Amino acid sequence: MNSNTGAPVVVGVDGSAPALDAVRLAAREATLRQRSLRVVHAFIWPQLNVPLGPPAFGPPEGGLRSQAERVVAEAVAEAEKAAPGLTVTGEVVDGASTPVLLGAAHDAALTVVGNRGLGGFGGLLLGSTSTQVAEYADGPVLVVRGEQRADGPVVVGVDGSELSELAVAFAAEEAARRETRLVAVHAWLNPAPVGPGDVLPLVYDVDALQSEEERVLAESVAGLAKRYPQVTIEQRLVRGAPTRVLVKASADAQLVVVGARGHGGLAGMLLGSVSHAVLHHAYCPVAVVRPTGSH
Repeated sequence: MNSNTGAPVVVGVDGSAPALDAVRLAAREATLRQRSLRVVHAFIWPQLNVPLGPPAFGPPEGGLRSQAERVVAEAVAEAEKAAPGLTVTGEVVDGASTPVLLGAAHDAALTVVGNRGLGGFGGLLLGSTSTQVAEYADGPVLVVRGEQRADGPVVVGVDGSELSELAVAFAAEEAARRETRLVAVHAWLNPAPVGPGDVLPLVYDVDALQSEEERVLAESVAGLAKRYPQVTIEQRLVRGAPTRVLVKASADAQLVVVGARGHGGLAGMLLGSVSHAVLHHAYCPVAVVRPTGSH
């Protein structure tokens, strides 16, 4: 395996247990892609004008800079243990975590982040850095959530949008890499009244609506069987709220793929409501896909 070919997989670390989970998954992803792995630790202290070296009467290995270097060394060792033979580099980069990781993501094949690191509040299901990287990074971002498993399908949410096409293409490639099946999920809701005073549309034909949704799903995966003959493709049309449907589908998946924003997304939102909710509640890692330079 040539791990030096092409852009690396990047993983952000901060010394927390979720970050080491991200390192192990990132090592696997780098191996699958035949890429090197770059471990990045954001070192904000220089911006705060605090002493970085060892204290005057303390051990020479003390100080914030040495602590940061130990965080990186531990992560590199964990990656090498998870994927023997993988080329792994580690780097302490001065700056706050979000801008440092966004800068690293610019030249990455994939950026991997933990769901919550040091400083995360107990009530938050997804840390602010993870959310911001998933929302703003160039290229795909993989957020470590739930259970990491080597079996189960790759699940992708489909809504017929242009960005959904990118997510489907990415998911098919991931299914081929993992030698597993692809489950394309399209959720739809009846235009039924939801409260007192609401009325049905003048034209309301459930069978016609379902046929249209079936067409959207079929067109979304058209051509994949020819490009990926080794991948079994399952089309799953489900009546229900998209977030609930995708989260449920994630329960036995090894990866869920979503577009950054699909149909119904507000123009000011870089991460759509469904993608955002799946990131917070999925039972497995979530990949967020967007066009490069789309924001």
